[in-house]
Amino acid sequence: MYANARSRPVAAFGAVATVGALLLGSCGLDTPAQTYSATGAKAAYSQPRFAAVIKGLDNPFFQTMKQGIDDQARAAGVTVVVQAANSITDTTGQADKLNGLAGQDFSCYVVNPISGTNLVNGLARLSAMNKAIVNIDSPVDPQAAKSANVKLATYIGTDNTQAGTLAGQRMTQLLPSGGEVAAIGGIAGDVTSGARVDGFQKGIGPNLKLIQTVAADWDRQTALTAATNIMRAHPNLAGFFVANDDMGLGVARAIANEGKTGKVKVISVDGIKDALEAVKAGTLDGTVAQYPYTIGMMGIEACQAAVSGKTMSPLVRAPVEVVTKENAEQALAATPKPFGPYEDPFKALIQ
Repeated sequence: MYANARSRPVAAFGAVATVGALLLGSCGLDTPAQTYSATGAKAAYSQPRFAAVIKGLDNPFFQTMKQGIDDQARAAGVTVVVQAANSITDTTGQADKLNGLAGQDFSCYVVNPISGTNLVNGLARLSAMNKAIVNIDSPVDPQAAKSANVKLATYIGTDNTQAGTLAGQRMTQLLPSGGEVAAIGGIAGDVTSGARVDGFQKGIGPNLKLIQTVAADWDRQTALTAATNIMRAHPNLAGFFVANDDMGLGVARAIANEGKTGKVKVISVDGIKDALEAVKAGTLDGTVAQYPYTIGMMGIEACQAAVSGKTMSPLVRAPVEVVTKENAEQALAATPKPFGPYEDPFKALIQ
């Protein structure tokens, strides 16, 4: 679902050549990059037809992702059908949506799976038909994909460990004297959440001590309750790292309720507009902004390249930027797009 490392106020990252073992496997980096022929991609269409299956639109992150998908399809003059899961936990429903679309004449599929495995059966069916598959945001599990002979054209997403590290470095800047901090993650066992929390722990300086990590199911109210309990159990707590902005806003509310705004720091990940507004207002001390709009846009660009028979890098890093009170106005002016430069390797392939 829904990141990366920063010691500087603003950092933007494009495609990279080296990656962690999970994404290496998930993107099929042990095999050559995939090239799709016009025949396999149903090139008879004068305007290609693409399908996208994403996570639930109840979350603003995925609403913005859909906007990027739709805008790029419109700009490219292609048709795209987007279907979303009913919620962030609707693994079966999301798989059913992909299976329904798999029987239709789409030349490329963009997928953002809820879990690493819930779409594998449908993706195996698409691979058997030589349909191009672009994996965005949340990676398909590498071992499950390999076992099912799933072939991915590329993976486009945030380096979540790096996002957490950037947050840890920013927290260290905010708390130069050190202190105790806590982390609030998403669903227990979730790969994205775990990577962000691990990255945060790597990014904090020696004077900061991570004393507790809890799961709050990516839910704002659950995070509010968890943060309240942690602060009451640890009255000297100096800060929170929160694995997404929606939960981060809940933690900020808990801090305000305890009369500790400004005293207990909170940094989250995502860069949704409400979080940017909170950073500007000073109720949130920072967010590591990733860009679902750009991830969705690149997903359609990758489909354009795939159906033209272009070979792509198996991994493309989406841009991230640390947003602080000093640059929040700039971030708000540019949202939902990045406010700094970034590399888009698909542009040259679709000219």
